[in-house]
Amino acid sequence: MKRTAGYLLIGIFFGIVMFKSEAASWFRIYEMFRFEAFHMYGIIGSALIIGIIGVQIIKRKHLKSFFGEPIKIASKERGFKKYFFGGIIFGLGWALAGACPGPIYTLIGAGYISVVVVLIGALGGAFLYGLLRKHLPH
Repeated sequence: MKRTAGYLLIGIFFGIVMFKSEAASWFRIYEMFRFEAFHMYGIIGSALIIGIIGVQIIKRKHLKSFFGEPIKIASKERGFKKYFFGGIIFGLGWALAGACPGPIYTLIGAGYISVVVVLIGALGGAFLYGLLRKHLPH
């Protein structure tokens, strides 16, 4: 229960940051996909750089989680096609819906109830992938 409360608080903080930085804004996402503004690219790029630095620190210092467990970061398989086509499908869904998975919850929490349709579509897509996974090339 203690872990769940911690995750919930981190999620609420993340949602507030997403909303206040306008990273959950459909207009900002629309601008990004039309290459009209740097706003979202700046947010994504800075998150990428911070993530790379954070992972390297965790690996080199052998840091532990808040609960004292060793943090294990599994290596990813090398491959181009699966990441390329997966990225295209993800990007198309993001562009059509106007939100990636993180902002979906943020927008629902901010009172945009119509985004529940996007959430249902995202969950349906994840469920469909689960059904078809063993038949897809990985």
